[in-house]
Amino acid sequence: MAAIDELKELLAGDIRQLDILADILNQEKTCLSNSDVRKLGSLTSEKNTLLEQIRESAKRKIRLLVAMGFRPDSGEPSRFIRSAGLPDLLALWEEADRRLRNCQEVNQTNGRVISHMQKRLSRLTDIFRGVSGHQKLYGAQGEQKAVSHSTILASA
Repeated sequence: MAAIDELKELLAGDIRQLDILADILNQEKTCLSNSDVRKLGSLTSEKNTLLEQIRESAKRKIRLLVAMGFRPDSGEPSRFIRSAGLPDLLALWEEADRRLRNCQEVNQTNGRVISHMQKRLSRLTDIFRGVSGHQKLYGAQGEQKAVSHSTILASA
């Protein structure tokens, strides 16, 4: 099988897997909004398995591209594919890239939700434990930081 045909097969497989991943991420988003922790655990397991398969496919694609003359330090593979005059392969590559970026966006949103939930849980745990509310300031990235003796608010 020619490298181009194998790349096309890998990209078609990636597109199918990325569609499944997008579905899992959307289910994860629903579980987060409904606090369905049990289902969230199984989705995380499915997501991790799928991500490993996508990583393995990425390695195989890079090896095939290198065999075709692509140099990884020369920039984006899409530029190489475009310069090689392979429009069908380029269309598949760009479609897989679009789906991957969509999955990344949903995953980042889910990550922010989880982070906010963890912060809220931590604050509630502090209240239940009777920990006094330490004064907090916001850091450069918007995260809360406890005020300590080492925190300098002003100096002369």
